[in-house]
Amino acid sequence: MTQKPSAPLSILAVDDNPTSLRLLESMLERNDFKVQKAVNGLEAMAILEKDHENLDIILLDRMMPEMDGIEVCNAMKSDERFRYIPIIMQTAADNPEEISEGIAAGVFYYLTKPLSQEMLLSVVDAAGKQIRRHKQLRHEMERRKISFGLVQILKCTFKTLEEAEGMSIFLANFFDDPDRTLTGVSELLINAVEHGNLGISYQEKSDLVTNHKWQDEIDKRLAAPQYKDRMVTVIFERKENACYIQISDEGEGFNWKEYMDVDPSRAMHNHGRGIAMANMLCFSKLVYNKKGNQVTGIIEAEDTENQDDFWG
Repeated sequence: MTQKPSAPLSILAVDDNPTSLRLLESMLERNDFKVQKAVNGLEAMAILEKDHENLDIILLDRMMPEMDGIEVCNAMKSDERFRYIPIIMQTAADNPEEISEGIAAGVFYYLTKPLSQEMLLSVVDAAGKQIRRHKQLRHEMERRKISFGLVQILKCTFKTLEEAEGMSIFLANFFDDPDRTLTGVSELLINAVEHGNLGISYQEKSDLVTNHKWQDEIDKRLAAPQYKDRMVTVIFERKENACYIQISDEGEGFNWKEYMDVDPSRAMHNHGRGIAMANMLCFSKLVYNKKGNQVTGIIEAEDTENQDDFWG
């Protein structure tokens, strides 16, 4: 998929502390982000109502008067116009209980006060990559959209990240709610390549992303004799009461149980939330084999009909 030059990310910063808000604005604008500001949750929701199509990320304080951060999250996730905008939650301390509450409300990115510019930019970059990929894939999905409803079963294979992105656009259309499914399918296909077939561990990716060497390592491993012939196999099947997608890689597997939810101790990391997002937001069920090199995502027909309950 051809990459176009990226426009600056647009961020809505929400904090009831004027000093904190000015600091956020200064750090972000110095690094070429567009910034809008709100002093509480009610003002943030008013800005979202008016300008959500031009906002990429919400940087949200946890504790605010009138409408706190969790209430804003719940309001956003119950509105289909806002639910795919990544939320970065600021917390006053590294508090696992607060982080767990935020995760339940659909928050996958966290910053601990007092903020450092390095951590702020790292987390904003991670959220920015997510929303840019979602928007690009969604645009391609809409552009290519045809009727997929007659397909009952499909099998396909691929091996590169570029092929994973193209395949996710294609496969999401087979589900009754492609927009909901797109992110989950994309995350699982990418995971099957980089962590599955190419054997890049969680810590290795952390180091590679931090040192801006991730893409170089991907290209190197795709060409290496050990990995170059490995394929990802995908099977889609539509049944009367559910749609299934099974994704199998040729890697050694991993301890998938650690990643089905966001571990509060990893909540500030710049990657590692894709499986949790797929599990919590995109599928009715996500089932791995024991080894961890095969996953089945299920969306039940009844669940699709009750989207508001799922996201609320």
